[in-house]
Amino acid sequence: MKQIKLLPVVLYLVLFSIIGCSQYHHGKPGGYGEPASQEIVSEVKRLVEENVKNPEKASQVQGLIQDIVKEVRKSAQETRGFHEQLAVLNANYDAPAEQFTKILDELNNARMESAARILRTRFKVKELLTPEEWKNLNDAMLKERQTHEQRPPSKDERY
Repeated sequence: MKQIKLLPVVLYLVLFSIIGCSQYHHGKPGGYGEPASQEIVSEVKRLVEENVKNPEKASQVQGLIQDIVKEVRKSAQETRGFHEQLAVLNANYDAPAEQFTKILDELNNARMESAARILRTRFKVKELLTPEEWKNLNDAMLKERQTHEQRPPSKDERY
């Protein structure tokens, strides 16, 4: 059960990073209750420093979190590429359904591969932490997420 508790943390990083990346072409990254990915990275770094007392171990955890962030950004970029392919194909009146299905299959496969890499990294983080560190870090990240969900937008975040 304790192993699953960091999953919301990883999902928090992944989801908010993807939201920030995918929303960018619609306006400023992050919106109401959605911090930009760089803000998340800074907050997670601070939370790791506060909850993982061994500096060497904290540094390793932060490095793994950076790996997750890089993977999320790479995945978002790949997704945009697939969406561009779909848009080009959609402009072709005579495009057969099979071509759309092929692109969608490739998109889904790329997402699954990315999710698997993120999950493997999550387990590397788990291996570094004690159950107490895991719980404390998870609790701190969940609290931080709730704070962001309740925070009203600043002037710059309003559209």
